[in-house]
Amino acid sequence: MPSARRRDVADIAFQAGVVEAAEDRSRAKILRRLRSSDGIFRALTLVAAIAVLVILGGVFVSLASGAAPALRTFGLEFLYTEVWNPVTEKFGALAPIYGTLVTSFIAMLIAVPLGLLIAMFLTELCPVLLRRPIGIAIELLAGIPSIIYGIWGLFVFAPFLQRTLQPALINLFGDVPILSSLFAGPPYGIGMLTAGLILAIMVLPFITSISRDVFEATPPVLKEAAYGVGCTTWEVVRYVVVPFARVGVIGGVMLGLGRALGETMAVTFVIGNAHRVSASLLAPGTTISASIANEFTEAVGDLYTSALIALGLILFFITFIVLAIARYMLLRLERRLG
Repeated sequence: MPSARRRDVADIAFQAGVVEAAEDRSRAKILRRLRSSDGIFRALTLVAAIAVLVILGGVFVSLASGAAPALRTFGLEFLYTEVWNPVTEKFGALAPIYGTLVTSFIAMLIAVPLGLLIAMFLTELCPVLLRRPIGIAIELLAGIPSIIYGIWGLFVFAPFLQRTLQPALINLFGDVPILSSLFAGPPYGIGMLTAGLILAIMVLPFITSISRDVFEATPPVLKEAAYGVGCTTWEVVRYVVVPFARVGVIGGVMLGLGRALGETMAVTFVIGNAHRVSASLLAPGTTISASIANEFTEAVGDLYTSALIALGLILFFITFIVLAIARYMLLRLERRLG
């Protein structure tokens, strides 16, 4: 009897050992599968990250090699020379650079405060029934092709400005120092001011949408606490919502600025495409992207083509500098916030 009991115990222990070994093998198989899938995932993400760097490096190398003949011929003078004469092969990038910076500045000067105010209205003041329709309407603006903005700007917006806003600005600031130079000349309708206003309309949805999303991410308990101690809506937005969401707001503003710097078709329609630097915002001008779009297909000769590619290289550097500054500002804010 004891021997039979010992055999039963041994059988049970053996079966338990077999089950445990099978479970160990199953766990090891699962762990190997998880390790392999995790390794594949890491490899894919690494390849994707390296691909971005390779593409960026390839773009820079191709631009630099294409721009080399013009940069060797004109040197640093290319950056501060206004003349652009394909007949005599004298090229300077000052006018496109000036037009790019001025139109982008006008666009951001208008779009940033307007976009932030719209986002504040949608998150804090707008009735619930109107939030979704207004939000969808703003997002639809971002989906309109730029060429549609250009056609509308040329045939509708520019004539409207020529009849109304531009004559009013000329009469209003005609005797004011400095401002008289900014709004001097006949009202052409087209010009850098018109291009800047079109760009403001185009970048407005990006700034508004991102600002609205980060404003909505503010914890309700913070706003409720502010209201509980007697703060007004403006004080809640100023001292609670904006400080909490400022990193995201800066990111949205820089995204809109990048769009404004590189916009091509809409600006080409309404800026006038004149290679000259004028103090008046009402005068025709040009931008880097508009110059490339207008003249690249007509460029005859290696030097002409190289000058246009050099403009693209300059725009590449301007965009890179803007994004680097934005990243630096975000890092400073993150360090300040801990």
